[in-house]
Amino acid sequence: MLATSNLAVGNEEQDIQLHGFVAQGLIDVDGSNYVNNDEKPSAELTELGFNASYQYSDNLRFSGQAVYLNGGNRYVEGFHIDYLLMDWSAFTNDKWQVNLYLGRIKNYHWLYSSTRDVPMTRPSIILPQSVYFDATRNMSVGGDGGALTAKYFSDDLGDFDFRISSSYSNISDEQAKIILGPMSNGDLAHKADFQSSVYWAPLGTNWRFGLAMTDATFQYEKERESAFTDGDLALTRHYLNGEYQGDNWTFSFELLQEKMKLEGFMSDTFIQEKTGQGGFAQLEYIYGTNVKLLGRLEHYYADKDDKTGAHLAETTNGFVPKHFGYQHEAVIGATIDITTNVQIQLEHHWVKGTARLTPVVLPNPLVNNHEYWQISAIQIVYWF
Repeated sequence: MLATSNLAVGNEEQDIQLHGFVAQGLIDVDGSNYVNNDEKPSAELTELGFNASYQYSDNLRFSGQAVYLNGGNRYVEGFHIDYLLMDWSAFTNDKWQVNLYLGRIKNYHWLYSSTRDVPMTRPSIILPQSVYFDATRNMSVGGDGGALTAKYFSDDLGDFDFRISSSYSNISDEQAKIILGPMSNGDLAHKADFQSSVYWAPLGTNWRFGLAMTDATFQYEKERESAFTDGDLALTRHYLNGEYQGDNWTFSFELLQEKMKLEGFMSDTFIQEKTGQGGFAQLEYIYGTNVKLLGRLEHYYADKDDKTGAHLAETTNGFVPKHFGYQHEAVIGATIDITTNVQIQLEHHWVKGTARLTPVVLPNPLVNNHEYWQISAIQIVYWF
């Protein structure tokens, strides 16, 4: 049920494995520029991917994935290398397994970070924006650097996963405009990044809990006649998540607190600090042999001390409405397996607020002037 297949080349140990997927859909957004500015139904729901893995020796593996994405305003269109890495199994015994990853590594710290780049393994077409913000997708999937993971298997307490990583992402001009706004014509650079997490699956239960932290800094250098001055952006996030897997249902949740500090950008002396909070609770139910139903509630506040957005509207003299201070969603969906490697996903979102729309730093209230809006999407996925 809902499992991927693969094409393997080589000996009986399958030294080389090749996988791929093609996903195409239709999406209709009524009331925001989440996908496009004219709010018309769109085919900008395209994902193509190819990944390969080569087991060089018992303790050394190489793997990578290239994708083409077209999601409209959600993220930058085009080809990307999500990851291209060396995986060295440094130490293994009956209690411990330690691995070192080098190259363009993949992020495994959040609940769905390891599956967000593979459509048939996600719980929904669009992941919870309260945590998995599409605007930072390419920077969140992975980056150039290294990671160290350790698994510990306890006879008394259960299984533990420890992970630390540091990596950097190249930020294109298009990505900078998604974050800062269309008036950005300077260079936005990812200067530092550290991530860590610990997961625990208690012995004798179906639960798995996780704690994660990310700390990243970015630097903006203006060009001539830029709307922005030079600036620095610091972003620190903390996560708490959990998942319970029953016989035919799964309950999951994830909570986020993110502290963002802006220095510069608007003027040489400008400083802004705020702490956002969000999260989701989700229930998946497997009906019969080929249908999975989904229900989800999400909440996000751009500033935990201004949950109504009143202060935001006041400080911008009403130019940025209150509804840019929050974004809450109710989602229903279904995944239908047509064959062992073809599925259809359908979902509908009812949304209140616009805090998770792009651009991030300078919102666009002229386009996103509705507090309430909706998303309908359908996507067919084929994989091998």
